Amino acid sequence: MADKEISLPAKLINGAVAGIVGVSCVFPIDLVKTRLQNQESKDGQKMYKNMRDCFVKTFRKEGFRGMYKGSGVNLVLITPEKAIKLTANDTFRFYLRTDKGQLPLYREMLAGGGAGLCQMIITSPMEMLKITLQDAGRISTTGQGPQLSSAGGISAAPSRAFSAVAMAATPQRMSALRIAYDLFRTKGLSGVYRGAGATLLRDIPFSMIYFPLFAHLNHLGKPEGAATSPFYWSFSSGCVAGCMASVLVNPMDVVKTRIQVLKRAQGEQTYNGVVDCAKKIWVAEGPSAFMKGAWCRVLVIAPLFGIAQMVYYFGVGEYILGIDSQYY
Repeated sequence: MADKEISLPAKLINGAVAGIVGVSCVFPIDLVKTRLQNQESKDGQKMYKNMRDCFVKTFRKEGFRGMYKGSGVNLVLITPEKAIKLTANDTFRFYLRTDKGQLPLYREMLAGGGAGLCQMIITSPMEMLKITLQDAGRISTTGQGPQLSSAGGISAAPSRAFSAVAMAATPQRMSALRIAYDLFRTKGLSGVYRGAGATLLRDIPFSMIYFPLFAHLNHLGKPEGAATSPFYWSFSSGCVAGCMASVLVNPMDVVKTRIQVLKRAQGEQTYNGVVDCAKKIWVAEGPSAFMKGAWCRVLVIAPLFGIAQMVYYFGVGEYILGIDSQYY
């Protein structure tokens, strides 16, 4: 990389393909993560006991399409988001090299932090819209008034009267475009970028951890004298680095998720900024609440970035543009 200029168009194509493939594979788990992070205990009981319970109840109530709520906006915006993130990291790594072509760890972390900063322009509104759509089913169920069972779940046998009321009370179907339009019309850019501060506090540390860790792990798998690491090693390196980074920043992901959801069920907390949200979670739910959805997040981020790095380094963009690809 020190001797070769990078092709931004090729990297943009690679990032787009990587994002679409990755999100398509892991989106249902991401939906479960969002609902687990947003739910609050009521009288010591929860709607979802764990990841499996949430997955099963969501699938039974909302079907296969319900598991992909919010995927449309994610698939549309993940293309520029992943393209910006991966391309920015490559670009910063290229220009932050020393005169001897070396990249010290602190410069690797600066490059990753810069990538996390650049992606926020897409990530913040994308996540806000996605989270609102993902959590709509949970809020709808809570708002309709089913009783929490002693096991912490929803009663599996609602009465006919309840079913009729629930059907009559079903809200109009939301769309990402409609939500974005209403927010921009009423609150301007600040509405669309709700939770941007929390997004930065999550994404910058994540990228500062992920990209240097991935680069070093990936380098370990490069055979002597070879220009590239095997694709399976790149995939594994992306999974491991994504897993570690996602766990370390999960507390801020919980805060971001709580702030960005637009509608909350009756009786749930409302939040006024990052500090207020963190304090209320700590007081009401304890420190363990900051790790809600951590296991789901690992199952989302690890394969997402493994797939992303594998597709990215296959050089699809370079192939399409007729450029000689090179592992960086």
